Amino acid sequence: MRTLVIDTATQALSVALLENGQPVGRFHEIVGRGHAEALIPALAALPDGGRADAVAVDVGPGSFTGVRIGIAAARALALAWSLPLRGYGALSLIAAKAALNHDGGPIAVTITGGHGELFWQCFERDGLTALTAPASTPIATLAAQMDQPIIYGTGAEALVTARGHGLAINLYPDSVDYPLIANLPALTPSPIYCRDADARPMAAPAPS
Repeated sequence: MRTLVIDTATQALSVALLENGQPVGRFHEIVGRGHAEALIPALAALPDGGRADAVAVDVGPGSFTGVRIGIAAARALALAWSLPLRGYGALSLIAAKAALNHDGGPIAVTITGGHGELFWQCFERDGLTALTAPASTPIATLAAQMDQPIIYGTGAEALVTARGHGLAINLYPDSVDYPLIANLPALTPSPIYCRDADARPMAAPAPS
């Protein structure tokens, strides 16, 4: 059983081809905003061009553009190859990774958002059981609310700096870690944004 995992929700471009949970090919690199240009070559470089029995894709929250690029590619491949497609959450994948070395209470995960906000979610110490729904909150507000001594994720340093205490552990979602959450209920392969889009449709002109 092979699963192709695509993760473009953050500045990392991460793809992996997993066979019975073990990686047979992977690519993980911090590309910033270059997902659109780098994704197809990364997939093509996988064994058999990434051909698998199922596709999994990170549906966010995260970069608006990155999330959409990953989902579009996953949908296209699943349709072309007639494969099942399942989504998973960026925050969930980071939490499951963090749990491997976490010794303490609940796990707090943050991802850099836009307009001075952070995406965040809290989990039980197992990294699998969500205590809150994913949300987007201004950094200053979250700094006053979140008191976990260790913060994980790409937004960890910004949050720890804003509140003036704690340990920040910078983690990006990595597709090779997908087996850690493979048994969680699948998410619909549609974007999770947690906030309104930056671009808004123009109001129709008033009738003359």
